[in-house]
Amino acid sequence: MTFEFETVPESTLDRMREINAQLAAADLPDPATAEGLATLRATTFRVPAPTELTPVERAVSGPAGAATVRVIRPAGPVTGVVFHVHGGGFVLGAPADDDAVNDLLARTAGVAVVSARYRLAPEHPYPAGLDDCLAAAAWLAGAAAAEFGTDRIVVSGYSAGGHLAVQTLLRLRGEFPDLFARVVGASLVFGVYDLARTPSSRSAAPDTPVLPPRWIDRFVGMAFPGLDREQLRDGGVSPLYADLHGMPPALFTVGDRDPLLDDSLFMAARWRAAGGASELAVWPESPHGFVGMTPPSGVPAQSRINAWVKALLARTPLRPGPWAG
Repeated sequence: MTFEFETVPESTLDRMREINAQLAAADLPDPATAEGLATLRATTFRVPAPTELTPVERAVSGPAGAATVRVIRPAGPVTGVVFHVHGGGFVLGAPADDDAVNDLLARTAGVAVVSARYRLAPEHPYPAGLDDCLAAAAWLAGAAAAEFGTDRIVVSGYSAGGHLAVQTLLRLRGEFPDLFARVVGASLVFGVYDLARTPSSRSAAPDTPVLPPRWIDRFVGMAFPGLDREQLRDGGVSPLYADLHGMPPALFTVGDRDPLLDDSLFMAARWRAAGGASELAVWPESPHGFVGMTPPSGVPAQSRINAWVKALLARTPLRPGPWAG
């Protein structure tokens, strides 16, 4: 496992400290109330950024069922396809939220980006959203060569999308091993992998920027109703506890001010211990959601991710054969 504590100029750190103070002081709604949830769902959390490519929404159907996807395709040749899962604590968000980061990824890495639309809690508790991600991923793995001229796939997920991305990989491995073999890498960004909460999550202060502890409890309670702490540690619910053998190379990205810091630290280590290659990039003074939300550190982090995807596809052939367990 490669662990990099990324370095940034002191001026960037100073600016990030200012942003963190502003975020910590923000008056946040309560997602446990109908009004608070509606407010959050109507809020844009990403800094607007220019885009050049036109997203296309599509209804598709594959071996795991029907799905809706949002496709962003570069103008030139496609070297691979990124299957992306948006974040939002399992209760917020949509594929369009990540248009800016996916547009830049498509243009700089020469990839098509296919984002899954999945059902949200509390209206549709887990595993409804995962089922939708699996349907979209299974369609893509089977159709990528015909649709995009390549069957090399990188799986990507932000926040709750990181959780769903890993669970989708695990489901593909178990249910569609031939399709799973077409995944050559995973970019996992400030994901949540232990829903029973890691030490950094449990010790987070009430004024933690972006993702205060009460939000984590609310989101988990809405998405995984009725599960106690031990049940949340089941590998089918929290991927940190799953069998991770056979996973593709992965880049984990997280900020050191994120209450989910330990999720990435622990997951990257377990990924490597199970035999998979893993890189861990920790960005100083960066809160949860910083990629796409706090430009001083988010922009270089996004550049690091895009370069990793481009380099991975340039050097990685299709993985041989289905995983044998």
